[in-house]
Amino acid sequence: MPGMAANSSIFDGIRLPEDLFIVHKLDWFLPSQGMTLSAYAKKMVTQVHHKNPVLLGVSFGGMLVQEMAKHINTRKIIVVSAVKSKKELPKRMVFAKYTKIHKLLPTGLVNNVELLAKYAFGETVTKRLELYEKYLSIRNKQYIDWAIDQIVNWSQETPLPNLTHIQGELDAVFPVANIQNYVEVKKGRHAMIIHRAKWFNEHLPAIILEEGSSI
Repeated sequence: MPGMAANSSIFDGIRLPEDLFIVHKLDWFLPSQGMTLSAYAKKMVTQVHHKNPVLLGVSFGGMLVQEMAKHINTRKIIVVSAVKSKKELPKRMVFAKYTKIHKLLPTGLVNNVELLAKYAFGETVTKRLELYEKYLSIRNKQYIDWAIDQIVNWSQETPLPNLTHIQGELDAVFPVANIQNYVEVKKGRHAMIIHRAKWFNEHLPAIILEEGSSI
């Protein structure tokens, strides 16, 4: 599951052995008015066609797959560039929850790719804008408002069992200072699923297949 505003092309660089894995990519749909993240997750699981899957989600998609795992049996949950509970959210997002300041963000400018990249990846993008236009195709103001609101108001208290958390050392959206028990990617940033695909191709197969307790 890709991150906020992103489509599943962010996984184009991920190559898992075809003799071991079947990869099924999911994409965002437009939430109905007032839809909770739990209700959204319940609807999204209808697009999962395999029993006991490994769910992998990036950023806000990482939050979503955790909510999805509450509705279906999963073999494992893998979250990338995300958080495992509301306690790992950065202070600015906690501040936004109580002040509602996030509702003042200029989300009407979603067709501004540089601004959208700032929301989605926490990065200032000045180069390769065409590439980011490809990745960040969900440019609906209702969806962006909903997604930001669901992130800052996420209520999960404790991490789910059988979950592996992969986080970049330099993640600017969800800094590692707030996060515990994770697999660290050195020099990895929030968009590392795109820029560090080689790391994931080397390490994901073993992470997916490992049994027992996960990080």
